[in-house]
Amino acid sequence: MRKIIGIGETILDILFKNNQATTSVPGGSTFNSMISLGRVGIPSCFLSEIGGDKVGKIVRNFLSDNGVDDRYLTEYPECKSPISLAFLDDHNNATYSFYKDSFGKRSDWECPSIGRDDIILFGSYYALNPDMRYKVTALLEEARSAGAIIYYDVNFRRNHAGEAIKLMGAVIENLEYADIIKGSDEDFEVLYGINEGSRVFKEKIEFYTPRLIYSRGSQGVDIYSRTLTKRYSIEPVIPVSTIGAGDNLNAGILYGLIKYRIRRDDLDYLTEHDWDNIIRCGLEFSADTCRQADNYISHEFATLQMREN
Repeated sequence: MRKIIGIGETILDILFKNNQATTSVPGGSTFNSMISLGRVGIPSCFLSEIGGDKVGKIVRNFLSDNGVDDRYLTEYPECKSPISLAFLDDHNNATYSFYKDSFGKRSDWECPSIGRDDIILFGSYYALNPDMRYKVTALLEEARSAGAIIYYDVNFRRNHAGEAIKLMGAVIENLEYADIIKGSDEDFEVLYGINEGSRVFKEKIEFYTPRLIYSRGSQGVDIYSRTLTKRYSIEPVIPVSTIGAGDNLNAGILYGLIKYRIRRDDLDYLTEHDWDNIIRCGLEFSADTCRQADNYISHEFATLQMREN
């Protein structure tokens, strides 16, 4: 059976509204995606790092409770797990403050076996961090050799804008590994100073990877490939929180690849109908996440998806 392997950081998000803490939820970009995939019954495992503290235990238990294999977490007993403070504005969009302990010298991680047409999800600063780079690239090499689908979520935040030039070599290397690239208008504006999807694809992406999913927040999602350019609108949603919206767009797209039996050899031949099905799954996952304070799809939505299969 095909599985999805996520690589990324773990973090405990503490949410504030009107400067008052309202709730806390385990998070991290890839983490959020993996929780949603676990909830819909997709075989999933997550590679990351945690400290040997209560926050680390919360993260590990949360993965396991939601059907995600936690055996590939590397635990550093003397370190504290990362936390973030997420401040929601009047439109429930978040700004963040991050608090992280250094894990020091990284241990090699134990990796699951990778099969043909399995899916690897990676991205954000975690995939560019010089301390993690050798581990990430080793797994991507193995995935490429195995014939897995590699999905790269650029997710380059403004707080790393000053490092863009220094990190560009790693970004390009990630683009070369990827079979599908997803990024937001904000990601590419920070990286390249370009906020037009067609220019991003033609000038920065197509040479490396012929498939780009370009998200524009509440304005919708665009798909660019060598055979199709299409814009998808989003049904208006009054959000409770937008923190996990992009992460669950990813989760839904990966769910769609599994649901509609899209394999790596099929990617060059996807029709408009294929992309409609895949993107619809992404938009549905994202919309459900925005309707609640959690960073992932609801159990009710997950149950409905499983009944439809």
